[in-house]
Amino acid sequence: MALVSADSRIAELLTELHQLIKQTQEERSRSEHNLVNIQKTHERMQTENKISPYYRTKLRGLYTTAKADAEAECNILRKALDKIAEIKSLLEERRIAAKIAGLYNDSEPPRKTMRRGVLMTLLQQSAMTLPLWIGKPGDKPPPLCGAIPASGDYVAKPGDKVAARVKAVDGDEHRRRIIPLPQWKANPETDPEALFQKEQLVLALYPQTTCFYRALIHTPPQRPQDDYSVLFEDTSYADGYSPPLNVAQRYVVACKEPKKK
Repeated sequence: MALVSADSRIAELLTELHQLIKQTQEERSRSEHNLVNIQKTHERMQTENKISPYYRTKLRGLYTTAKADAEAECNILRKALDKIAEIKSLLEERRIAAKIAGLYNDSEPPRKTMRRGVLMTLLQQSAMTLPLWIGKPGDKPPPLCGAIPASGDYVAKPGDKVAARVKAVDGDEHRRRIIPLPQWKANPETDPEALFQKEQLVLALYPQTTCFYRALIHTPPQRPQDDYSVLFEDTSYADGYSPPLNVAQRYVVACKEPKKK
C-alpha cells in the first residue's frame, strides 16, 4: 500500500473511531437512567423487606432493558476495537514501506543505529499495547491468543512479530524455528484455558534482552493486566532455575523441546 493512501485511510479510520467513541458515551448516558431505576427499586425492596409480584415484574423488565443496553454498548466497543486493530496494521505497513523506500524518520531510525534503551522501550510498548481478546458469550479464543498456537496453515505476514532462531543449518530449519508471537492477550478471568499453566515449559523473553530462553511457568496471570511469573533455566542456581521473573504475555510462547532433567 502506498504511503499516501495509507495515511488517507488512517485519517478516515481515526474519524470513524472518534464517532464510535462518541456513540459509546451516548449509549452509556442513555442507559444510566435505567441503572438508577434498578438501584432505587432494590432500595425500596430492602425498606419494605419483601419481594412483591410488582417488584419482581418491574425488576425483570428493568434487567431485560439493562442487558439489551449493555449488548448495544459492547457492539459499539467491538467496532471501535476493530478500527484500532486496522489502524495499527496500517501503521505497521506504512513503517515497513518506509523502511523499504529508505524513508527513515527521527522516531524510527534504522535498526543498525537503534540504541539498546530505545529497543527495550519499543518491546515494552509492544507488550503493553497488545489487545485483550474479548469474545462474545460462547466464543472460544482464536489461534495466537495467549498460549493458543497458530493454525497449521498459518503464514507469517510482513510486520508480524515472531521469535526466531538466529542460526540455522539450512533454509528449512530456519523456517521451522520461527514461532509467531501472540496477537491477543488472553483474559484469565474468562479464558484461563488460553494461558500457559503452572510448571509448563515455555520459551520466554528474558527481561531487558531480545533473547528467548527456556523457562517454567511459576504463576500464570490472574488478571488481564498481569504478566506471567516464570523461572528461567539457569545452572548458576542450585535447583537449576532463576528466581521468579515477570514476562508479558506478548513474549511467552510454547517450547516443543523436552524439559531438561
